[in-house]
Amino acid sequence: MSTEAKAPFPPFTRETAIQKIRLAEDAWNSQDPDRVKMAYTADSVWRNRDNFLKGRKEIRDFLQIKWNQEQDYRLIKELWAFTENRIAVRFCYEYHNEKNEWFRAHGNENWEFDQDGLMAFRYASINDQPIDKSERKFSWPSGMRPEDHPDLSELGL
Repeated sequence: MSTEAKAPFPPFTRETAIQKIRLAEDAWNSQDPDRVKMAYTADSVWRNRDNFLKGRKEIRDFLQIKWNQEQDYRLIKELWAFTENRIAVRFCYEYHNEKNEWFRAHGNENWEFDQDGLMAFRYASINDQPIDKSERKFSWPSGMRPEDHPDLSELGL
């Protein structure tokens, strides 16, 4: 096992898949690209919308730009399915752009992990829906989603 290993490790159970998802959600809500990139293998392969990335440097650079453009970012992820070393996730996040136009992004991700619990492949399909600021459902302070905040299913998303 490498010194960069990230528990929980495959093979996943329902409980460890949910744990892995929440750890990813918390990291992404930190909006710290240096923290987030370390959950991926050094040569991780991504497809994010129409962006194709490889490796931690490209991931870090992409996330830095993303969070500069997607302001007041708040994310919720939820388990869709899992196997031994793969997890399928559905998610929503809310943000506004530099014009203060608000959006809710709906998406699905497919993840594949190595034996050290690092994500080797991430494929994300995402659609943005314009919303009014008053329609926001993710309004907790910047950072981790509070434990008592409703999940996507509870919010009807």
